[in-house]
Amino acid sequence: MADPRLGDAIGLFNAQQWYACHDGFEELWHETQGPLRKVLQGILQIAVAHHHLERGNTRGAMVLLGEGLGRLQGQGAVQLGLQLEPLRAAARARLLALHNGDPLDHLPLPRLLAEPLA
Repeated sequence: MADPRLGDAIGLFNAQQWYACHDGFEELWHETQGPLRKVLQGILQIAVAHHHLERGNTRGAMVLLGEGLGRLQGQGAVQLGLQLEPLRAAARARLLALHNGDPLDHLPLPRLLAEPLA
């Protein structure tokens, strides 16, 4: 998917502009068919989870982190030119901390990392 909107949404995600990046990913998601649709939805759910956290909605964040992780399960290591495992690992760690009532300040925020060039 060589759509410039994807790069814009990734940049907003990595800048922790959760709601704005959600809008970008959602627009792409609506236009996408096949397995990449599920990947886009998983990423945008992780973004919205963090928007919920900023607004103090821990329960909503846990639900969306879980749903986002579920959609990214089995999607392979790289999709859309992005490394999915670092994203899944960060989201899993944050979801576990939320379930345990632990603080999140020591955990890195999820980032979307480009696949390294060979």
